Amino acid sequence: MKTFPMFLQMAGRHVVIVGGGEQAAQKARLMLKTEARLVLLAAELDPELAALVAEGRAEQVKTLSTEVFKDAALVFVATGCVGLDYAVHALAKDAGALVNVVDRPALCDAVTPSVVDRDPVVVAISTEGTAPVLARQIRAKMETLLEPGLGGLAALAGRLRPEVARCIPQRERRFFWDWVFSGPPRAAMARGATREAAALVKATLANGSARTAQGSIALVGAGPGAADLLTLRALRLLQDADVIYYDRLVDPAVLELARRDSERVFVGKEVGACSWLQDRINAVIVAAAKQGQKVVRLKSGDPGVFGRLTEELDAAHSAGIPIEIVPGVTAASAASASLGRALTERGATDRLMLATATCKPGDPDPDWRAMLQPGTTLAIYMGVKKASCLTQSLQKAGVPMGLEVEIVSNASTAREVQARCRLEHLPDVLTRENITNPAIILIRWPKQAVARAQTAA
Repeated sequence: MKTFPMFLQMAGRHVVIVGGGEQAAQKARLMLKTEARLVLLAAELDPELAALVAEGRAEQVKTLSTEVFKDAALVFVATGCVGLDYAVHALAKDAGALVNVVDRPALCDAVTPSVVDRDPVVVAISTEGTAPVLARQIRAKMETLLEPGLGGLAALAGRLRPEVARCIPQRERRFFWDWVFSGPPRAAMARGATREAAALVKATLANGSARTAQGSIALVGAGPGAADLLTLRALRLLQDADVIYYDRLVDPAVLELARRDSERVFVGKEVGACSWLQDRINAVIVAAAKQGQKVVRLKSGDPGVFGRLTEELDAAHSAGIPIEIVPGVTAASAASASLGRALTERGATDRLMLATATCKPGDPDPDWRAMLQPGTTLAIYMGVKKASCLTQSLQKAGVPMGLEVEIVSNASTAREVQARCRLEHLPDVLTRENITNPAIILIRWPKQAVARAQTAA
């Protein structure tokens, strides 16, 4: 290493930033995350820096001298002038300061890293000035791994550390802290439930051990297929799961993002294969959580949209298991995005209806006409097999057969198929193009179509 990574104490110290333009402002934004006092050395400041001085968050010094650099924690030089940069660098060095001259690596005692800030958790990334773009890319990856609430959990742990030393036997402490940072407290903090996280930790402290703590269940939306449409929270839970119960429509690329040693259990219903009844799924996810495991129930799309989420929620609540819902990108959104258009359009379709053609056995078919009104986009999930009945029902109800229909099968994946037609041709097009489920059928009935019909009449 040419540079040694080290964290500097900034409380009660000052940082000098020489320059009054955008580069100086960039350094000021970074230093404002610390407890250091900012000194801005420039005759004139841009509006952003001037506002900091007006708000009392920084001090402006207009005269260059060695004295201003004395006892500074850091000096950033960002004048934009080669000669002035060298002169300021010499004065700051004479005062014994650590100096960073922007875009001049040869004059830098200290290199500014890319920072992932989860105060008090801080991750600094440096390529020693050789590849700043790469450092930013690594930072972006780290941002996805460390949820925003992680710093709050670390701060809570710091406040409770003396109590842990008093209540938890030394041989149990490693297990306890692993439970805090890998178990339900971290999951609660990740979804913003600060009080719940604190209550879980304090209750376990009162018990004197975390070994009897049960696991948790997360009902996670895997999105429509493409792995990079997974949410950051879903990714974190997959990488922390002990066991993953997944559906037939979950893309294998999504499972590849999970922790390598996690158990994966297929619980989907596939034609010609053994089917898992919903009661059996409920039972196994609850049983795994009771054994202390972190369970992810991975569902395609969004678990709250035709995902039978309620039954699994009820099972967890009845067993007293902590449970969280993680939304995913639903197939209708992915289909619309693939088509390059919006699901709704101002002045044309200001209402969106989501419906499934796969109902509970014994239930009547949906009232499609009640759902499809002027000004509506109707998104039908799993409707390929019911297309003929759907079209006939709408035709009998007087819905114009010339309405635009778009179909997207396997949206966002390499297997995606698209088709467009008029409503009257929907069954024929599905057959001709060999389109199968999973598919979204989008039927639009814009207001203008009604207006044009009334004008013609």
